[in-house]
Amino acid sequence: MGLVISAALALGVGLACSLARFDRERVFYPTLMIVIALYYALFAVIGGAPGALLAESLAITVFAGAALAGFRINLWIVVAALAAHGLYDALHGALIHNPGVPPWWPAFCLGYDLAAAGYLAVLLLLSPPLSQPQTKRTA
Repeated sequence: MGLVISAALALGVGLACSLARFDRERVFYPTLMIVIALYYALFAVIGGAPGALLAESLAITVFAGAALAGFRINLWIVVAALAAHGLYDALHGALIHNPGVPPWWPAFCLGYDLAAAGYLAVLLLLSPPLSQPQTKRTA
């Protein structure tokens, strides 16, 4: 049930942000990817687990790096990063012991990540120039 609810939330957020035109700027989805990745650090702090915070920080660095690369190079990298974070959610418990993670979170985040990746993919298919960085403007 958490997968369905989180996927519906991701699609609702995506649609609302599109209607408000928040996502007309290339930075929107890379920023979202970074925020999504940071939740596991928050949970490590809540759980009082410095070892988990260190391990989570390594994963956060990978996902934040992908978000930055996607912003600079091509937003399809962000689609892949969101989908990969969903896989990370599915495997998280086997990879990192983080006592602050609520038991329902990995499934919830998996659904959100995959739906957000799908939503961004549809946006990029409908507007291919959005995926490419804008060239520098001259005055």
